[in-house]
Amino acid sequence: MDKSLRTSTYTNTGLSRRSFLKASALSSGGLLLSVALPGCTAIGMKNQGMVSAGEWQSNAWLRIDTDNRITFILDRVEMGQGTYTGLVTLLAEELEVDPALVQVEFAGVGSAYDNPLYKLQITGGSTSVASSFKRIRLAGASAREMLKQAAAQVWALENTSTLHCDNGQVIHSNGKTLSYGELASIAATFAVPEDTALKSPDEYRYIGKYNKRLDALQKVTGQAVYGVDVELPGMLYAVISRAPAFGGTVKNLDSSAAKAASGVVDVFPLKAAGRSGVAVVARSYWQARKAQQLLQIEWQTPEVAPSSDAIFAQYARDLDNEDGEQVRDDGDFDAAAEQAASTLTAEYQLPYLAHATLEPQNCVVKADADGMEVWAPTQSASMARVAAGKHSRYSLDDIVIHTTWIGGGFGRRILQDYVAECAVIADRLQQPVKLIWNREEDTAHDWYRPASLHRLQATIGADGKASGWQHRIAHPKVFEWFVGDAAPAQYPFMPKLMFPMLAGAGKLGEGILAPKDSSGYEGANDVPYALGNIDVRFIHSEPGVPVGYWRSVGFSHNGFVTESFIDELAHQQKQDPLNFRLELLAQHPRAQSLLRRVAQLADWGRPLPGCHQGVAIHKSFNTWVAQIADVQVEGKTFSVKRVVCAVDCGQAVNPDMIRAQMEGGINFALTAALYGNITLKDGAVQQSNFHDYALLRMPEAPQIVVDIADNQYDPTGVGEPGVPPLAPAVANALFAATGQRLRRLPLQLA
Repeated sequence: MDKSLRTSTYTNTGLSRRSFLKASALSSGGLLLSVALPGCTAIGMKNQGMVSAGEWQSNAWLRIDTDNRITFILDRVEMGQGTYTGLVTLLAEELEVDPALVQVEFAGVGSAYDNPLYKLQITGGSTSVASSFKRIRLAGASAREMLKQAAAQVWALENTSTLHCDNGQVIHSNGKTLSYGELASIAATFAVPEDTALKSPDEYRYIGKYNKRLDALQKVTGQAVYGVDVELPGMLYAVISRAPAFGGTVKNLDSSAAKAASGVVDVFPLKAAGRSGVAVVARSYWQARKAQQLLQIEWQTPEVAPSSDAIFAQYARDLDNEDGEQVRDDGDFDAAAEQAASTLTAEYQLPYLAHATLEPQNCVVKADADGMEVWAPTQSASMARVAAGKHSRYSLDDIVIHTTWIGGGFGRRILQDYVAECAVIADRLQQPVKLIWNREEDTAHDWYRPASLHRLQATIGADGKASGWQHRIAHPKVFEWFVGDAAPAQYPFMPKLMFPMLAGAGKLGEGILAPKDSSGYEGANDVPYALGNIDVRFIHSEPGVPVGYWRSVGFSHNGFVTESFIDELAHQQKQDPLNFRLELLAQHPRAQSLLRRVAQLADWGRPLPGCHQGVAIHKSFNTWVAQIADVQVEGKTFSVKRVVCAVDCGQAVNPDMIRAQMEGGINFALTAALYGNITLKDGAVQQSNFHDYALLRMPEAPQIVVDIADNQYDPTGVGEPGVPPLAPAVANALFAATGQRLRRLPLQLA
């Protein structure tokens, strides 16, 4: 591998413009449009051109070749959520080409690809389309105008007023045409035009109308290469036995039988990403698995090994003894409590949850004298590079990351432990290695959705109306488990010896040097109801269990808690739960409109035969989602027959994709509401596979109706907002059916 192909150059020109585009010619004579826009780590970039035929250095989104090929470099990973189609649609709209004509390549590591909302190269937070809506359209529009200028030069025109673009061609009013490929090398000589006009919504041809899935053919025909599919010549296979308890270590190891097994290349203890284990490397996957069974390991369990009961007892003590951080303070709740005629109190408890991605964690790493290459289904290529660098001899400049297709992420693949482990093994052996986790390992060694404990109090004034709301939350900080790789990824020019310092600075500087970790209280601190006096407090309680970002993050538990408790308050006030919400949402007309729409579609008050209805609405990732669940109860069992969902996510780019994400989010959330529960004993997870950590089966899936609000606000997130309202809508329906208020997940009737 030529070392020059692994080196990226970043410069800061100090530009004050809000956007910067740069055009240059390709070695093929085509057009390369480099893009750096607000939020990028480096505003100015030195374009280094092609890495090799068909591959590009990571500082360009758009390539137009002389053979008419149009290539888009996808800077957000595709894990089923539809970024592949969504972002191409944005580019194609302004470039005036059918999205199906655009080829897509996955981006490597580059500061130009940083998510402008996080200042980090990461796919998460339902931000892909929202953060790219204008800047990728600008890339397409700028290229379109440059191609028109090139055509004007060829035809000796004074300006481009008689020209328009369509289907990959520049067209003169007299009918003459030139293809983009014919014009690309000339277009590359022009300066990128400033203040390029973007289309108005009434001009859209594809945005809001394009419903084909561009990645479907590759997926159904097996052409899409997922991480677990990657094969390299001479590749070895690795598996790892990890300490069952968090923080556990190897006390005694007898690996003699495993080393003697057929095909085994190496057996050795390792530590990576804070976990200890024993690696077995063999010439085939099954040889490695068989040898793993021959290992005799005595594990050392740490003195403090948390169990589920002890964790919730810790949460309760912290809620009893600590005021915590006040994250919302409207009015004077203490005064409202003193003057209250009555109060309503409740305690809600939510468990740890695993991600359960259908593609278990895996990674392929090739290490040799020239450097390291990593093939990984990762949600953050830059963090994957840091994880590989921290756990090998190589500097970041010597590490290349190849992002693959991803068989489910849900936030799990933001954490890079599987990359770190594979880097350790490949660095030791100096051969290509594929590491594969099995389902049991994936369940037992996740970075879990944190367990949490919530105490709520509502005050009712002398007039009988709600006058105050207090919500106190005990919850760990996800950021502290994430920052170790995230902080160095933001400063890739720093030497590896500085990585621990960067991580420490990130923790100490949370909210100043690093983003504020709102994952524990998001969705609680911005409860939308006009209740006068609102006090929300976050109590940081750390049990020592690895935690990470789970689909919809803090909204997933706070949505359940707030929408269940507002339902309790509605019933205490003897009001219809829907009308009660509508009255308190007077300051949020989009939410009111959505509630009325979902009520109309679900025929609120007239449930399906044998069912009762529950309603919930929640805003997450700037998107409002309202849901009504029709639930049938038979004894102590129940089934969700229908979920009607209305979503307001601003401008719909690909409507069918939005429906798919709402449907997927509802089924994902219903899995958690019915079954999700990770429990610990002596520091070890007790669940192992889908028999005791179940997923929703097809016969259990409800009928789902999705309605998308029609408006032209800028797009907001859709990958996660379908999750938070589901559990409270079901729980509220169960209360309507049985009178039982369920304040714990998973939902179980007494």
